[in-house]
Amino acid sequence: MSAQKRKVIITAAISGAEVTQEMNPNVPYTLEQYVREAKGAAEAGASIIHLHARFDDGTPTQDRERFRVLIDGIREACPEVIIQPSTGGATGMSADERLQPLELDPEMASLDAGTLNFGGDEIFVNTENMIIDFAARMQKRGVMPEIEVFDKSMIDMALRLHRKGKIVAPLHFNLVMGVNGGITGTPRDLEFLVHSLPADATFTVSGVGQSQLSMNVMAMLLGGHVRIGFEDNLMMDRGVLADSNAQFVERIVRIAHELNLEIATPAEAREILRIDEHKKLRSM
Repeated sequence: MSAQKRKVIITAAISGAEVTQEMNPNVPYTLEQYVREAKGAAEAGASIIHLHARFDDGTPTQDRERFRVLIDGIREACPEVIIQPSTGGATGMSADERLQPLELDPEMASLDAGTLNFGGDEIFVNTENMIIDFAARMQKRGVMPEIEVFDKSMIDMALRLHRKGKIVAPLHFNLVMGVNGGITGTPRDLEFLVHSLPADATFTVSGVGQSQLSMNVMAMLLGGHVRIGFEDNLMMDRGVLADSNAQFVERIVRIAHELNLEIATPAEAREILRIDEHKKLRSM
């Protein structure tokens, strides 16, 4: 009897807060465009939609009602997919502003584990007390945090807070490689981060820009999961803009199959990540 193939979870980060239609006209701004991108990515094999909200003119927002409109539209088009709102928002937003999507009780949300120099005078601020507060609010509502890591020190911070009971298990990390001010997107650095994680933690890898494909492939080789999408990369190849988020998903699905891996369905992703264990915390 052949061994069961390992399942890979694909997250599609379909919009981001920094990229624009001037950079790639296929970046979604309107509800119709968001639904188009989410539906295409889900049909191609994505189990999780990582969601930054924008108004129709492209302005990034953490407005709860805008998130509600986008989530309802995506859920109607692809009801099984896991929708993971960002609590990172955009630089300069207050903590309360960033946390608005939690009021919609999503299954997952991002939890940034440290402060980062994004470039120039832009600082993405996440103090220790902010991280503790964000994690507590997620736990209260039964929302599973995806711990966003941009450098090794952020793993250390998350694990220290976990030992103090501030971030509860099961732990799932997103290792973001190649962001300005963060760790570079190289095999050496990814291996270093993966080997710094607890053995029972799950992890996804997001490679930014030209490091996306190589980091995605290495993530699968190291037993992890992958994130693709316009938030991280706008190009399918050097000088060639991507037509859609689905195009990125289709490519990684082909590579996963070549590596003898299977793509997790949303139901399988929920089981692998043990999302229900966080839901139970809400009733405690």
